[in-house]
Amino acid sequence: MIWNWQQPEWPAFTWDSKALEALEGEFLRQSGEFVGAFRHISADDKDAIRIELISEEAVKTSQIEGELLSRESVQSSLRQQFGLGPASANIPPAERGIAMMMADLYRDYAAALADESLFSWHKMLMSGDATIRTVGGYRTHADPMQVVSGPDYKRTVHFEAPPSVAMAEEMARFNAWFNDTGPNGAHQLPALTRAGLAHLYFVSIHPFEDGNGRIARALAEKSLAQNLGHPSLIALAYTIERKRKDYYAALERNNKGPEITNWLVYFAHTIIEAQATTIRRVDFYVAKTRFYDRFRDRLNERQAKVIARMLKEGLDGFKGGLSAENYITITGASRATATRDLQDLVEKGALSRTGELRHTRYWLALADGLS
Repeated sequence: MIWNWQQPEWPAFTWDSKALEALEGEFLRQSGEFVGAFRHISADDKDAIRIELISEEAVKTSQIEGELLSRESVQSSLRQQFGLGPASANIPPAERGIAMMMADLYRDYAAALADESLFSWHKMLMSGDATIRTVGGYRTHADPMQVVSGPDYKRTVHFEAPPSVAMAEEMARFNAWFNDTGPNGAHQLPALTRAGLAHLYFVSIHPFEDGNGRIARALAEKSLAQNLGHPSLIALAYTIERKRKDYYAALERNNKGPEITNWLVYFAHTIIEAQATTIRRVDFYVAKTRFYDRFRDRLNERQAKVIARMLKEGLDGFKGGLSAENYITITGASRATATRDLQDLVEKGALSRTGELRHTRYWLALADGLS
């Protein structure tokens, strides 16, 4: 198999810019919509939303790689990073490391890209991982860097990256390209084009022993933030994780040659979807705040516990709706008490009801327009 970096054109990727024009325009339109929505939120609420959005990205970018983290620990570490309070005791290294990287990405998005900044991110990500030989530096091992699947006796090689001896040269060229195509560079690229290209170019080099996917997604977000002139807070990893197979399939389809229109269009659509999700998340948070302002003094202890549990599910909601059995499980109430509590919540306007008998389900009655 001949990979993209083995082609004589490498790394001169090609694409059809016209295929991206409408998507680039949609991205800028939605960016303005997000800024407008965020402008009318109080400072305290902005801090809370930032922590929620960034922690979700931290958890999801790790989950894409099969690493399951504690959202509560990540949020606690992020609050400390942003000076919003002390971190909880005994936060695991993985949660602390990804929180540090995401906070650094948010604060220093405008900084030029250099080896030192990438090494710093890698140290944060790999803190506590004793299996990595080179932490905070590009890989040096002689073995081929391959992306594989399947058992040892029947392995499928999805990609093989350039050899380790080429890392210094490859990354010097990548960093120069990234900075040169930014808003202040000599060869500026539109936002979606640059972000998609940065991601594919970086993972094609695969410069680290581990953490390449997470850093590639962080670079895409850094690229978007630089083009916008402010942190994007975009739900990129959240969106990719929901369709992870499509993500890996798109990468594999575009790692063999220089023509990457297919990849850029896929990644642009993913960013547009992620951007819309971020806007819905902000709307959801505002609706949640108004909901609590309206009902917090009108709920008994059992009702408050169930409402908190439903709101914790966020945009995805309580799967299938809340049933009386769910209510009983969460609160430990009797069936008669659960029935009275649920009816009371419907009468107050806190919940809506659908279905009958055993098919009855209850849904949060949040502001209109949320989906």
